[in-house]
Parts: sequence; structure tokens; C-alpha cells
Amino acid sequence: MTRVLVVEDDPQLVRALVINMQARQYGVDAAPDGATALRLAAARRPDVVMLDLGLPDMDGVDIIRALRGWTRVPILVLSARQASDEKVAALDAGADDYITKPFSMDELLARLRAAVRRTEDVPSAPGTTLVETDDFTIDLLAKKAVRSGRDIRLTPTEWHLLEILVTNPGRLVTQKYLLREVWGVSQRNKTNYLRVYMAQLRRKLEADPSHPRYLITEPGMGYRFEG
Repeated sequence: MTRVLVVEDDPQLVRALVINMQARQYGVDAAPDGATALRLAAARRPDVVMLDLGLPDMDGVDIIRALRGWTRVPILVLSARQASDEKVAALDAGADDYITKPFSMDELLARLRAAVRRTEDVPSAPGTTLVETDDFTIDLLAKKAVRSGRDIRLTPTEWHLLEILVTNPGRLVTQKYLLREVWGVSQRNKTNYLRVYMAQLRRKLEADPSHPRYLITEPGMGYRFEG
């Protein structure tokens, strides 16, 4: 059973989320504040965290940072904050998705399914288990990235994006394809997610992120990995 931790201080929304997810065979724990959320996350080890940013005791971005200190579990932000800088701050801290309130339950559940898919082990095709460059190595089987002898911590979303690109070396991978595969959506207005995540991957992997050698942008079309 996939276990979800819902971190939300609106009891009506929590009730709706719990009913809908339990009806679809998810196990659900709920926390009304950040302190309870961090305690439950450590004790229950959820498969996915759904997190409201506006909590009574601490900001959701601080919770994301705290979780990212020890876990790569997918984090889906549910927030009424619509400013792009708020979204970027949450994604930059390590969130995997950002869903603006109010949202449809169908869309939320689709995003949840996409988050679960990102963490499932998918066997790699023969011959593509290890990708080596002059600056870093990607072990697709072990889901591990190493740069200068050190393990690089990647979120599930960062990993999924990187995996798609490195298993298609030299090929243009379109924005639409990446949005559908990684987030389960194909709306063009989500391309800012791609920009944020590609910037994060470059910071972690490229020697000179502002002049990438491996993770190349094809303006208006998509991205390409050059090994």
C-alpha cells in the first residue's frame, strides 16, 4: 500500500483528501502543523508527502528543506500562493510538484499517481545502466549520480528528468513529452517547472552551469543530453 502524509491545517480539506485517497487504496496520515509533520515523516516513512505551505507553526518551505536533509520522498505542494517566486522557492527547496488551490481532485490524484510512478524502479535497457562523462557518472540501476567522487543528492523529479535525457543521448526531448512523463500533465504553462529543474540539475552536475556542456536547451522546443 502506498502511504501518503498530508500536511494541512484545514480540517475540511484534510477530510476530503483522506476520503478520496482511502477510496483508492492509499494509506493516509495527516498532520495539522510542521512539527507533527516532521515527526510523522520520520516515524511512518511515507511514500509521498502532500504539503500546504501556510502552516500555523512554520513555513512549508522550511519543512521541505528539513525533509530533504534525509529523504528523497516525492513532495507535492498544495498552496493558495500563486506568485511564481513562491513556486520557484518551493521547487528550489526540493519540492517535486506545485498544485495551486483550488484544485480538482481528479488532477490532484493524477499528480499523485505520477509522483508514485517516479519512485518506482524501472529496469533499464541493456547497455544503458551506466552513463559516464568527463565530469560525472550516472548509474541508472543504482539510481546514483557521482561527481568528483561524491554522491550527488537528487530529488525523485530531478532524477526522472535526468534519466529520460541520458537514456536518449543526442536526441531532442520535447517539453511536452517531459511534462507528460514526469508530471503527468502537458500544459504549456508548466514549462517554468522544466526551467527550474534543469537549472538545478546543471548546478549539481555541470562544471559551468551558465554554459552547460551536457544538459542543452533547445529554445522553445525542449532539452538534449550530450554525453
